[in-house]
Amino acid sequence: MAGAATLTITNDNHDNEVMQSNMPVMLDFWAEWCAPCRAIGPSIDALASEYQGKAKVGKVDVDKNRELALKYSVNSIPVVLVVKNGQVVSRTMGPRSKADFAKMLETALA
Repeated sequence: MAGAATLTITNDNHDNEVMQSNMPVMLDFWAEWCAPCRAIGPSIDALASEYQGKAKVGKVDVDKNRELALKYSVNSIPVVLVVKNGQVVSRTMGPRSKADFAKMLETALA
């Protein structure tokens, strides 16, 4: 379901891809059965391509990666957050526009 530039973040690769990243990482917490999650998917995938080399964009399937959902206190989805230097620097819940998500990345890159 993810675009070519969109990472699939799992319990196994989270430390390497997110915590040790030298660039901001946007995480989209989603599930296959979540209609709003599927609605924002194309925006997330587009941003992954547009920000390639400047930021990472990944999706976390909450059904397959419950540990990560717990770690980030994700109780309902979709939740999109940006992690920079191992810290959450912005977070939003529910469907948003691609421009809103881009603004989160731009703020983290500033």
